[in-house]
Amino acid sequence: MHHPAPASSTRRALLADRAYAAFARFARIEAASGILLLIAAVIALTWANSPFEHSYHALWHTPLGIRLGDLEFSQPLHFWINDGLMTLFFLVVGMEIRREIHDGALSTMRQASMPLVAAMGGVIAPALIFITLNHEPAQLRGWAVPTATDIAFAVGVLALLGRSIPANVRIFLLALAIIDDVIAVLIIALFYSGGIDITGVAVAALGMLVVVLFQRSGVVSALPYCIPGIITWAGLLISGAHPALAGVVLGLMTPVIAPVNRDLPAPVTRVQQALHPWAAFLIMPLFALANAGVGIAGTDLAATGSLAVLSGVAIALVIGKPLGVFAASWLMVRSGLGRLPVGVTWAGILLIGLLGGIGFTMSVFIAMLAFDDATLLAAAKLGILLGSAVAALLGLAWGWMSMRRQRSTA
Repeated sequence: MHHPAPASSTRRALLADRAYAAFARFARIEAASGILLLIAAVIALTWANSPFEHSYHALWHTPLGIRLGDLEFSQPLHFWINDGLMTLFFLVVGMEIRREIHDGALSTMRQASMPLVAAMGGVIAPALIFITLNHEPAQLRGWAVPTATDIAFAVGVLALLGRSIPANVRIFLLALAIIDDVIAVLIIALFYSGGIDITGVAVAALGMLVVVLFQRSGVVSALPYCIPGIITWAGLLISGAHPALAGVVLGLMTPVIAPVNRDLPAPVTRVQQALHPWAAFLIMPLFALANAGVGIAGTDLAATGSLAVLSGVAIALVIGKPLGVFAASWLMVRSGLGRLPVGVTWAGILLIGLLGGIGFTMSVFIAMLAFDDATLLAAAKLGILLGSAVAALLGLAWGWMSMRRQRSTA
C-alpha cells in the first residue's frame, strides 16, 4: 500500500529544489559575467599601456557632481564607480548571503561547516604568506589583499571545464566564495575603515531605522527604499567606514518571507533577481575597466617594498589559497568534524582551492583601501592580475587532468 510522503518532508524537498535552482541561476550569471570581467580587464591593461594612457587616467578623474541649490557634492568618476555603483554589487552579495543563510548552502551548520572552515583556511594561509614576505608597516597593510576570491571569475573558469565537473564541486566553490565575501566585508569594516565619526553612524542608523519602519508598514515596492538606502550610504561615508558596505547591510536586512496574501516572491528573491544581471554585466565589468589599468612600464619594482608586495600577493593567491583550502578541509575530515560532500573528491577540493586563488575584483577593492602609496598599489594590482591569471590557468590544467583521469578509470 502506498503511503503519501509527510507534508514536512515534501516541503523540505520543495525548499531544497528551490534553493538549488536559485544557486544554479546565480552560478550561470556569474559564469557569464566572468567572461565580461576578463574582457574588461584586458581592455583596461591594453589601454593603460598604450600611447593613449593619459586618456585612460583622465577619464576616471573626470569630476561628476550633484547640486541642490547652494549644496554641491562633486567627486571623480572613479569614486562614483568604486563607492557608488559598487554599493549595488555589495547589495546583491548581501542578499545572496541572506538567502543562503535562510534556505541554502549556509542554512545549517552541517551544510556550512566544510566550506566555512575551508574558506577560513583560504584566508589565513595567504595572509601568513604575505606577512612572511612583507615586513614594513606600509607593506603590511596589504595582508588582506590575497585573501579574497572573485566569484564571477572562479565560477566562469569552472564553467570552461564543462558539465563533467560534479554539481557538488560547483556548489562547494560557490559557497566558499560567498563565505569569502562575508569575510572580506568584515575585514574591510574592521581593518580598512577610518576613524569612526559618531555623527555618520547616527545618520546610517537613521537610514536603517526607516528601512525597518517601511518593512513593518508593508511597503513592498523597491523604489521607496532608495531614500533610506541613500541615507545609510551617506552615513557610512560620513562615519569613515566604506560607504559601499551599506549595500551589504541593506541586503542582509531584506526580508526572505513572501508578503502575506500577495502573489509576489519574497523581496530578497525579487530584488536580487532584478539587480543581479546589472551588477554582473555592467557594474563589475565597469569596476574592472576602471581599476585594472596598471601601467606595467611605469610600475617601479625597484622602489622600496614594491617587489615584495607584488610577489607576496601573487604567491599567496597561487600557493596560499589552495594550500589553506586543502589543509583546512583535510583537518576537518581527519578530525571527524566534517566530511566531503557526495561526489567531491580530494582532487575536487584542490581544484576549488586553485580557483579560489582568482582574487580579482575584491582583491583590487581591498588593495585600493590598503595602500595610499601609488607605487605599492600598482605593485599590488600587478600581483593580483598575475596571481589570478596563474591560478586560473593552474585550475584549468588540473581540472582537465582530473577529468581525463576520471574518464580513463571509468
